[in-house]
Amino acid sequence: MKHRLLFLLGSSLVLLSCSDEKQQVTDPVTPSPTTEPVETKAPNTTYKPAFAGQTRVGGVTTTASYRADVITSSLTSPWGITGLPDGRVLVTEKAGRMRIVTASGTVSEPITGIPAVNPAGQGGLMGVCLDPAFATNRMVYWSFSEARPGGNVTAIAKGKLATDERTIEGATVIYRAEPAYAGTLHYGGRVVFDRTGNLLVSTGERSDLVTRPQAQLVTSALGKIIRITKDGQPAPGNPVFAQAGALPELYSIGHRNPQGLAVHPVTGEVWQSEHGPRGGDEINRLQAGANYGWPTITYGIEYSGQPIGSSIQQQEGLQQPVYYWDPVVSPSGMTFYSGNRIAEWQNNLFIGSLSGMHIVRLVIDNNRVVGEERLLASEEQRFRAITQGSDGALYAITDQGRLYRIDRS
Repeated sequence: MKHRLLFLLGSSLVLLSCSDEKQQVTDPVTPSPTTEPVETKAPNTTYKPAFAGQTRVGGVTTTASYRADVITSSLTSPWGITGLPDGRVLVTEKAGRMRIVTASGTVSEPITGIPAVNPAGQGGLMGVCLDPAFATNRMVYWSFSEARPGGNVTAIAKGKLATDERTIEGATVIYRAEPAYAGTLHYGGRVVFDRTGNLLVSTGERSDLVTRPQAQLVTSALGKIIRITKDGQPAPGNPVFAQAGALPELYSIGHRNPQGLAVHPVTGEVWQSEHGPRGGDEINRLQAGANYGWPTITYGIEYSGQPIGSSIQQQEGLQQPVYYWDPVVSPSGMTFYSGNRIAEWQNNLFIGSLSGMHIVRLVIDNNRVVGEERLLASEEQRFRAITQGSDGALYAITDQGRLYRIDRS
């Protein structure tokens, strides 16, 4: 049974068509680009951006007609997603399950052979990616929170997806972000391959005041972007940090809770999303050896409303975010659009927004954000991650258990 609803959203005409399992969005029929920012709420602070367009850039509106279909709504707290070569997607669920979902919405039984995760708090089975040579070696890599002596760590494992797709064979933990800590927050948790065939891993600083300073310590793997080989060793060509005892796997430092990593399809550069506190969510363009400032500089404040540290936003030697939000949208998994099915989306960055409950679209020119759009806000979903499938469509998962396919109408 289908239901149709036609309504005005601002000056745009939006058509929603719903059935038991499908939801279509054609947005908009009559496009109305604007230069006003999409964020209309007051910021938490009076902090000033370091440059024009660093926050609250002018809004843009997709002019092409597109649709968003709910492929399935039967997942349970999905966290990571990656496309398989045949058009299906591989999804992780927070509790420790990995499943395959077909284009028609058939969800597999949990894939066995995965090491136990600690799903308490913000932990669980998190980011997932395929080996660049997956078509021949069937290797899968994933991030998870692992209970260890002294607490929990962000861990990276790999294993071979069996031919029958029912199990992961030879699962091995290849890296652990030490030190362990007895908290259950801010694990980071994304993992992607860079253009050189090495793994980039995001780790959080574990949230608490006692661990927060470790984001600045090169002797700790907390609050970092880590670059390792497929076997978990420090990757060749990693930057060398000057301080004594610096970990050789470090790629960048000074991060809070980075839950998004994406490789630009043209430049090969790695971009990252990061949760701020109350305000100060960030998008960063990663540079080897750079310090991104947390907690020394930030555009956010404590949840209590108190300032963080010396309440500064800029300091020599510390990198500025390309873009930030205040109030927060809680940016999580993200991807660049490299398809040609919707031409105006080419090389745009798409980010799952949790507390904002939409998909962020950022238009980027010369490494600066020049436009922002909020997609699927009417769905009222916490978008956890988004990827581009082998068919060129975008696939997004939500905390509420939905998998969307987003493509031209």
